[in-house]
Amino acid sequence: MSKIKCFLLDDQINSIERLKSLLYQTDHVEVIGELCDPEKAIDLILQQKPELVFIDVEMPRMSGFDVVQEIRKNLFFPKFIFVTAYDQYAIKAIRAGAFDYILKPIDIDDLRDALDRFQNSQKKYHIPKDCCLSEREKEVVELVLDGKTSKEIGEFLNLSKHTIDSHRRNILDKTNVKSFQDLIRVTVE
Repeated sequence: MSKIKCFLLDDQINSIERLKSLLYQTDHVEVIGELCDPEKAIDLILQQKPELVFIDVEMPRMSGFDVVQEIRKNLFFPKFIFVTAYDQYAIKAIRAGAFDYILKPIDIDDLRDALDRFQNSQKKYHIPKDCCLSEREKEVVELVLDGKTSKEIGEFLNLSKHTIDSHRRNILDKTNVKSFQDLIRVTVE
């Protein structure tokens, strides 16, 4: 099984080092980047394209939620696991589409459970090469396959739900399938 490409963002270097040591005990991950500065992290995350981002909530100048929003505005949608000492942000994290929420000090079993769930949730899709979808339609397909609703996709892409529904109809027409369930069957490798 291939290792999960992870990025670590926390304003405390000690927290990054502790998380990294726990992650390397799991044999599930490859840490491809780590930073204490949220603004610099946005650019690096967009360049390195990790599958999973471990992110603190409270940081100077930008919260973890601000970072998530900026990354998604750039049409990149990794999974986010919030790692924080504050339990009062859990509901906000869920609403922000967090994959998981782990409290500090991190319990290795909680971390392993989150990584196992992440690996089990990953399905590999491919869109047939002879399928002439626009770049926007490909983005919509990826987001639909990732479980997002038309409303959520519209919010991510800054488009109306009506526009996303039109893209979805066009995708079905172009791929010659009747539903997105059929499309999933076609695209699963």
